[in-house]
Amino acid sequence: MKLEEAFYIGYITKTKGLKGEVQVYFEYDSPELLDLDVVFAEISGKMVPYFVSVCKLQNNQTANICFDDIDHIDKAQALVKKKIYLPLDKMPDRSDDDFHYNDLIGFMVTDETLGELGEILDVNEYPQHFVATMNYKEKEVLFPLNEDMILEIDLDEETILVDLPEGLLDLYLTT
Repeated sequence: MKLEEAFYIGYITKTKGLKGEVQVYFEYDSPELLDLDVVFAEISGKMVPYFVSVCKLQNNQTANICFDDIDHIDKAQALVKKKIYLPLDKMPDRSDDDFHYNDLIGFMVTDETLGELGEILDVNEYPQHFVATMNYKEKEVLFPLNEDMILEIDLDEETILVDLPEGLLDLYLTT
């Protein structure tokens, strides 16, 4: 499987105990909807499958997971900080009204003052806010996705109108 054939769900944060159990932090909004019988870890640019034998979901966007063939802390330690994915065909169905900031990937960003800026390449979730990544004048630019900056989202045209703070883009262009 290739990275384009999968969707990101989270990463392995740490080992748990001595028998190879790991803790996974889910960046996917609803981990309880995921079919976690097999997950793929990105290791050295390749998607490596790991079969889940036990998965205990927690209330804080985490789960404790045991993989087949990972039976010792030393084997599990090699997986810490690895991103994990599921195949696209395992992505849970959502209703049309169910919108996530990740849906903005690929949208064209237009600033109210500066005009068209670029396409959203990625959206990352941080505690209490989301941050979009785009290329602007050949520089990677990050900006928060919040109600103060987003003026309009056009789902049909795949555009987002924003009002970025004055000087934000200049910070990236001067480095």
